[in-house]
Amino acid sequence: MFDLTGKVALVTGGNGGIGLGMARGLAQAGAAVAIAARNRAKAEAALKELRAYGGKATFMELDVLDEASCRGAVAKTIAGFGRLDILVNNSGTTVRKPPEALTADEWRLVVETNLTGAFFCSQAAYPEMVRAGGGKIINIGSMMSLFGAPHTAAYGASKGGMVQLTRAIATAWGKDNIQANAVLPGFIVTDLTRERKENVPGLDAEIVARTPAGRWGFPEDLAGIAVFLAASASDFVTGAAIPCDGGYSIRD
Repeated sequence: MFDLTGKVALVTGGNGGIGLGMARGLAQAGAAVAIAARNRAKAEAALKELRAYGGKATFMELDVLDEASCRGAVAKTIAGFGRLDILVNNSGTTVRKPPEALTADEWRLVVETNLTGAFFCSQAAYPEMVRAGGGKIINIGSMMSLFGAPHTAAYGASKGGMVQLTRAIATAWGKDNIQANAVLPGFIVTDLTRERKENVPGLDAEIVARTPAGRWGFPEDLAGIAVFLAASASDFVTGAAIPCDGGYSIRD
C-alpha cells in the first residue's frame, strides 16, 4: 500500500527544505523523482542523495511565475520518465511586512509564487494523470492556512488559498481517480526559517513550549505524510488539509 515502485513524482522546490524532505521519502518508497526548481547547483547535491536510494532522479529548471515554465516542467517529466503520477506543489516564498506596508509587486510575488504556480502545475499535470489512470496532488500549505499573523498577509492569503485550491481540484478531478490533499507544515527548520529561529528573541522557546512534540520539525518529518498521500494507501483520502506540526495547531 505504500510502495511507489514504478511511479513518477514531480516536486517543485524539491532541491531543499520541505520539498527535499518529501522527495527523499518518495525516492525511498521507490518513486522516480523529478526536482523542479531555480537553483541547479543546489539541486546537484539533492540528486546525488536521491539516486543513492537506488532510483532515478533528475532536475529541471522551473520558474513558477511563468505558466510556460510550469507546463514545460511537466512536459520534461513525461519526456524523461514516460508518465506522471505524483505532483508536489511546494515552491514558495514570503515577504514579511504588515499589510499596510506591502507593495503591489510584493503581494503579487508571494501570491503568484505560492498559489498561482501551484495552479499552473496542477493544470498541466491533469491530462497526464488522466492518461495514467489517476494521480496524486500534494499541495503545501502552512500553519498560516489556519492562523492569522500581522506580517503574513500575502503569505497567509496564498496558503489559505492553497487549501481551497486543493478542495476544488479534489471535487473536480475525483471522477478521474485523482486525489488532491494539502499538507500544512508547522515550524520546520529550513534555510528560510533557521535565521529567525536563531535570532528572534524568544521565538524558539515559544514554539517549543506550544508544540506538544517539544521541538521544531525537520524536513524529514514530512517524508512519511508525502509517501502516504502519494501511495494507494490514501486512495479514499482527498480534499483534506492535514497539519504536520508536532501538534502545534491543536493548542489554544
